[in-house]
Amino acid sequence: MTTRPEQRHTAAEPSRSHGTGTGPRPVTRRRRTAALVGAVPLALTVALAGCAPGADTSPSPAAASPQDRNGTAQEGGGPVRTPEGTLLVTDFGSDTVTFVDPSEREGAGRESVEVGTAPYGIVLGDDGTAWVATAEGVAAVDTATRKRTALIPYSTDTGPVTTGEYRGGGMGIALSPDEHTVYVGVNVPDGPGTLEAIDTERRQVVETVPVGRRPFDVDVSGDGRQIYTTNHDSFDVTVVDAASWRSRRIEVAPYGTEGGLGSWLKPHYSAVRPSDGALLLPFEGERLAVVDPDTGRVAIERMTADTHQHGVTVTDDGTLFAVGTGAIDPSTDAGPSLTIRAPGGTERVIPLDGSHEDVVVSEDGRTAYVSGGFTRDGYWDGLSIVDVATGDVTRLPAGTRPLGMVVL
Repeated sequence: MTTRPEQRHTAAEPSRSHGTGTGPRPVTRRRRTAALVGAVPLALTVALAGCAPGADTSPSPAAASPQDRNGTAQEGGGPVRTPEGTLLVTDFGSDTVTFVDPSEREGAGRESVEVGTAPYGIVLGDDGTAWVATAEGVAAVDTATRKRTALIPYSTDTGPVTTGEYRGGGMGIALSPDEHTVYVGVNVPDGPGTLEAIDTERRQVVETVPVGRRPFDVDVSGDGRQIYTTNHDSFDVTVVDAASWRSRRIEVAPYGTEGGLGSWLKPHYSAVRPSDGALLLPFEGERLAVVDPDTGRVAIERMTADTHQHGVTVTDDGTLFAVGTGAIDPSTDAGPSLTIRAPGGTERVIPLDGSHEDVVVSEDGRTAYVSGGFTRDGYWDGLSIVDVATGDVTRLPAGTRPLGMVVL
């Protein structure tokens, strides 16, 4: 393992700097953007279109004709038979989300629903509604009927709608524990971002709070009292009080902040540790920043993958999954991987073929799904499926630059 100095001088980052038995128990709390795992009633119909401010009264063409898993339209636009364990992935390279049945290795029965330009984070509610952060607004998708039911515009001015890594609009997204509020981190190109709170019944923005630059991730404390945005370009986490909407900044920079916007050594995604509510942020497969959101103290623990790291999730027993995207310096760093870190700090590092971005874990804890839609060059249109017990990896074509994921 290569040890980097505290201040590492690198070329400016041109883009996102970005076993046995059943395995770890899954996440059941509603924490963050792409790591939420839950069961969805298969025949639930949520008839919300046109019934609230911001509701979408004219579903997009991609969502107008629900289909069953064999591609057969349902009469009357009723619920679609969705196999348990189906993934819903955001297509960052398009304007859709795609339903992916991992058991259908040839891609049969896949269906996409138009949601908005360059969708990023996604979170799933117990009522079967998926909330998707796009460049245009937050889309609500009824996963039973496979229709977009709303596209809620941001209050923040993010400039022209664009695509790519630096596009403005929503990035990280999370639900409050009572599911009354969606929280979305909104990127404002060339400036600080905002956290916007959306009332899930009224379907409109009800509060906006300034946060740091490029809020890659949003998390919520287990009791719902605090919201956390992980801000990539400002080397920090913003802690927001859900009652008063007051905020405070915690710098998270285990390598320092030298290099500013050009630095590679920035925070990307966080996970809330179930045991104590600490925020876990991996850096470079070398250092795990453990942040106490109440005191602002940051402790550093050793990691072993020696690779640039992005997406994370944590299971209820405290097992941390961290995605390694690949080497900053190929002469010294390791390639893409998935780290599975036990609560005591013991790590297994599973090599992956090609760059990846984020990870979710199946409800039974046996399988990890890692998205290939890395926002820098080197992405691919698919997922890696990792057997948690054995470390075996299979690749599955899926979506268009798939980034965020939830498991239905």
